[in-house]
Amino acid sequence: MMKKSLKATILTELFEHYYPIVEVPLKHHSPYTLLIAVLLSQQSTDKKVNEITPLLFALADTPQKMCELSEEVIKETIRPIGLAPQKASNIRQLSCILLEEFDGIVPSTVEELTRLPGVGRKTALCVLAQAFGQSAFPVDTHILRLSNRWGLSKSKNPLKVEEDLKKVFPKSAWSRIHLQIIFAGRQFCKAQPHNPANCPFCSKVLAKKI
Repeated sequence: MMKKSLKATILTELFEHYYPIVEVPLKHHSPYTLLIAVLLSQQSTDKKVNEITPLLFALADTPQKMCELSEEVIKETIRPIGLAPQKASNIRQLSCILLEEFDGIVPSTVEELTRLPGVGRKTALCVLAQAFGQSAFPVDTHILRLSNRWGLSKSKNPLKVEEDLKKVFPKSAWSRIHLQIIFAGRQFCKAQPHNPANCPFCSKVLAKKI
């Protein structure tokens, strides 16, 4: 069976071939707006979030402005995304906490970010990687699925998968590869049905299994 390190090398070359330009898929213009967009993307699609955030950010794109909105206004604005009541509550609460405890500035550590309502480890790592340029490896459903499919991890636990991936990819590339895996999962290496022989990624790293 192909070693994980070799698989990681092959995959990195493929990522750079297919996705040489890596752009954050969620529309934002500050660490705060990225935090809100990532929170909204939970159990939703980037496409839907990108349709709604311009409307929300036109009303409020800073913690102070968001705190001045009522929870009802936020909820009605983001309703098409789903889970609007809870997300609206979290958005307003975390915005007020940012004002009260962080002078309106989004913190840049996992520990501080995960203290905010609605912000779990994945959301926090996305913000650290994409807003602050830190080396982080957020694990979403695409990465969880593909890390198992490609044999880079056997775990279904996102934290263990994160640890496994950090061992085989260089730290300097974690934030970039995180997005490239997501792009690959959306374009080629989808859930089901999936034919590994027709996938440019699976056909290379699972060659002995096909």
